[in-house]
Amino acid sequence: MSYLSKIDLTKTPKHIAIIMDGNGRWAQKQGHLRLYGHNFGVESIRETLKAAKELKIEYLTLYAFSTENWNRPKEEVDGLMDLLVKSLANEIKELSDTGVRLSTIGDIEGLPQECQDELQESIELTKDNNEINLVLALNYSARWEIIDAVKKIASEVKSSNLLINDLNAEKFGLYLNTKNIPDPELLIRTSGERRISNFLLWQIAYTEFHFTEVLWPDFKREDLYKAVLDFQSRERRFGKVSEQLT
Repeated sequence: MSYLSKIDLTKTPKHIAIIMDGNGRWAQKQGHLRLYGHNFGVESIRETLKAAKELKIEYLTLYAFSTENWNRPKEEVDGLMDLLVKSLANEIKELSDTGVRLSTIGDIEGLPQECQDELQESIELTKDNNEINLVLALNYSARWEIIDAVKKIASEVKSSNLLINDLNAEKFGLYLNTKNIPDPELLIRTSGERRISNFLLWQIAYTEFHFTEVLWPDFKREDLYKAVLDFQSRERRFGKVSEQLT
């Protein structure tokens, strides 16, 4: 029996974020170079996106490339950039036709120009879609994002456009890359690792975590259903006690 049949479709998370981990290890287990796994990981993105739409998830954020990933071997980084361009070119028509709205978070200007151009074209083509929001975290790190927000705030205070005593958590969020995106209710990390890896540190203050041993290229619809079912088994108190919720 599919996990899907057990899910309460009226209580699915509005926003799911995923750390897609394990491509390289999956490839090495197959006797191939790490980039082979990244290519197969694209199919898992397709499957996960379809499952998310089936569950009426409004936002799906995928950690695709971190600022720390530049430290990987040059041939792998070059291959990832090339894969990004080709994947967008190959997938964008289907994304557009199926109501997917694409956006990004991260230091996009730090990506190769060809990647920036392909991203901008894809974002423009899908801007009016409303079936699901697919957010790609590219050249992203949470520490970079927070420091970038602090710099913007400091500039606003210096120019007298913001009073420092008016700053609170809600206003701080308006200076983040995710200012128009709700905080994720569920964060999934594949491959068995149990760390956050500099991802959405501000936004996950009350996020539920789901860690799975499945390597990303093997992550399919049932794995997402299982994660959502696990999420629905949690009691989310946000600092309150159980009696207050009832």
